Amino acid sequence: MITPEEVRTLALSMPETVELPHFEKTSFRVKKKIFATMDTKSNLVCVMLSLVDQSAFSAYDKTVIYPVPNAWGKHGATYINLKKVKKTMFKDALSTAYNHIATKSAKQKAAKSPAKKRKK
Repeated sequence: MITPEEVRTLALSMPETVELPHFEKTSFRVKKKIFATMDTKSNLVCVMLSLVDQSAFSAYDKTVIYPVPNAWGKHGATYINLKKVKKTMFKDALSTAYNHIATKSAKQKAAKSPAKKRKK
């Protein structure tokens, strides 16, 4: 079992991560984008994965890691049951979510910034 304190410690150990409320949950964000939320009442963490990563992690055990059963799940939102997940698996999933969102955010930022003109 992973405790909420361990989730917080692991999430906040990632560069530029901040913890902010998200409705009745706790969110962990990098560059203003959520990569994980934690619901301490249900002992679930929701991580944002690519669909390929979601499929790979869910293949491990669908009672431990599984897609959120709604439209968000079809976009990579994935639940992790803190009572059942092994610490190494949790670390891998959390790190994958962080990297997915941090990379996606960086790509979006680069696409929005105007291209620099070259000097002749």
